[in-house]
Amino acid sequence: MGIKIKICGMKFSDNINEIASLKPDYLGFIFYGKSPRNIEADIPNLPQSIQKVGVFVNASLEMILEKVNAYQLDFVQLHGDESPEFCHLLQLNKFKVIKAFSIDNQFNFNALKNYNKYCNYFLFDTKGTNYGGNGITFDWSILENYTLNKPYFLSGGIGLENIEEVKSFLAKEYSKNCIAIDCNSKLEISPGLKSTEKTKQLINAFKE
Repeated sequence: MGIKIKICGMKFSDNINEIASLKPDYLGFIFYGKSPRNIEADIPNLPQSIQKVGVFVNASLEMILEKVNAYQLDFVQLHGDESPEFCHLLQLNKFKVIKAFSIDNQFNFNALKNYNKYCNYFLFDTKGTNYGGNGITFDWSILENYTLNKPYFLSGGIGLENIEEVKSFLAKEYSKNCIAIDCNSKLEISPGLKSTEKTKQLINAFKE
């Protein structure tokens, strides 16, 4: 099974259709007013094969419920300081949960244990000034310290220029729980507007 591809931070209806035609596995939509990629457009009808991920930062349960129902989201991705209890609450509401963590060289992987049974997936992103979309990679070798069996998405600064590094990482034994790569700012023309050509090249590079 090849690695799955998530294109995150989609914002504009026509661009969403263009990128959807390239058949990524997931499209991510950010519901966070402070993000330049905050979606305000309607999400067009997407092929059944594409899972819709709503990205939230310290949002209320009410807001998440509203957006999941309005946009028929398949996953809720939590990109803030949400607690294990909040993840559990979402699961009780029958939501599939991706919990994002900001990684640097001092990251304590023991902190993940309390989240393990309340999430479907983890997402590891680079610790930076913003909640995601920083466009920089972290040292992926630190994931040697990840000992849980929870599958995860790899995020942070992934684009055409580091495809070979990603492939090299995916060939390592300690990456065995990495099921998807999450791409955002490195594929952009401007915040939220993805280059169809760059995205096509990236998807083709991993789907060959």
